[in-house]
Amino acid sequence: MSKETGRRPETGKGTGRRPDTRKSPGRRPPEKGNTGKAAPVTDGMPPRRVALRVVRKVTEDGAYASLALDEALRGSGLSALDRRLATRLVYDTLDHLLYLDHVLSQVMAREDTDIKLRNILRLGACQLLLEDRIPESAATNTSVQLCVETGMEGLKGVCNGILRNLIRKKEELVFPDPEKEPDLAASLKYSVPVWLWKKLREDWGEEDAASLASWREPEPAITVRPNLTRLDDRGFEEILAKKIWGRKKTDVPHAWRITGAMDIARDADYLSGAFSIQSESSMMAAMALKPARGQQILDCCAAPGGKACLAAELMQGTGRVYAWDVHEHRTALIEAQARRLGLENIRTVTRDARKPKEDWTGTMNGVLLDAPCSGLGVLAEKPDIKLRVTEESVRELVQLQAELLDAVCGYVKTGGTLVYSTCSVLKDENERQIGAFLRRHPEFEVLPLPEEIPERFRNHAGTGLQLLPFRDGVEGFYICRMRRRTDA
Repeated sequence: MSKETGRRPETGKGTGRRPDTRKSPGRRPPEKGNTGKAAPVTDGMPPRRVALRVVRKVTEDGAYASLALDEALRGSGLSALDRRLATRLVYDTLDHLLYLDHVLSQVMAREDTDIKLRNILRLGACQLLLEDRIPESAATNTSVQLCVETGMEGLKGVCNGILRNLIRKKEELVFPDPEKEPDLAASLKYSVPVWLWKKLREDWGEEDAASLASWREPEPAITVRPNLTRLDDRGFEEILAKKIWGRKKTDVPHAWRITGAMDIARDADYLSGAFSIQSESSMMAAMALKPARGQQILDCCAAPGGKACLAAELMQGTGRVYAWDVHEHRTALIEAQARRLGLENIRTVTRDARKPKEDWTGTMNGVLLDAPCSGLGVLAEKPDIKLRVTEESVRELVQLQAELLDAVCGYVKTGGTLVYSTCSVLKDENERQIGAFLRRHPEFEVLPLPEEIPERFRNHAGTGLQLLPFRDGVEGFYICRMRRRTDA
């Protein structure tokens, strides 16, 4: 998986952020009946149409849920209530896909159901089993109507029969015995693939693995920060005070969490370059470089540009931040960010960072490798990641990460800083990856994280800092700060 698949865009797609749909931590897919927070009451078709369109794009076309949902909501004309319901149905259906398929298999005569009908049934089952305040009749009738609207009128009786069978048999559904089949039982309980559950359990133990698989933010919010070349924290606070958003300053420097903002990327102050949307974890990865005025910094896999822009701002427009990405359309995102923020000390290049640039050897004060990763640290926001990541793809990513580290570490000058980061919680991508790198490159040593990163995070650091969402309240991220030794 590329970086595109693994993280929420730092450029600020705001409408696709999932609402507060779960109890947290430890929310589980129910084995019987309904659980969870109440959903908005609505019997209308429009939010179901949008939800089905997005679920189909993700499961049939391989689209990314947040982007597909943003596109579907834009210009949909849905009320705020219906937008929330559509968003909830999309994320709950995708998040519980394995659970829903297991349940449906017990009330269906055939396993090879057409994917279009299966997605309608998944959406209907989600409403019947996971949404407390949606009447059973509304869930069933709207699903039947979706069959008609998608050209499957001949299957509306089949759809109706399956969902009504599910209603009748809700109390009779069968699940694996945790004593006899613990991994399969956990896989369905948390709706994660068996291989992924095993990997999380091996890395973190049963209790923390369960927390990682089930964590949902208690109060979902968007993190924003000021453009530090234009505003200090006090000036940004004055801008935020004029908006209707809820806001709360975090202990990460320059970061606020805001709630109640819709289409934030169209906000006038955002468009004028007054602030950026960037997660606290992402900010801390850039801060780990400790950028200073006049330095030469390289961000090797920089798109969509949040970390490169923060580094450029911390350098107050001096020095140079070189921002590379392997895809031209991704490089364009960095350029757009830099233009919006008025940052003239960023230079973007479309380049494969695995190919060494020999004339740059030993020239950089700092190199940031925010490597392509599985993205398993942001499952709470992007449940569709579970549909893409495989054991094989993780092995390929680990190899790619190692190749990138070997290729870019040579740019770091003696005494300079190398920062490696991912938005993963798998140790193969993180601390084991760095352990192997240090064995290959003894000229590097691990450094403590700078004081700009709050102490409550730094206290967990070992061979790098692994941020865990259920423990730290931020996106799952790994950050390791290293230095090219002066005595090497």
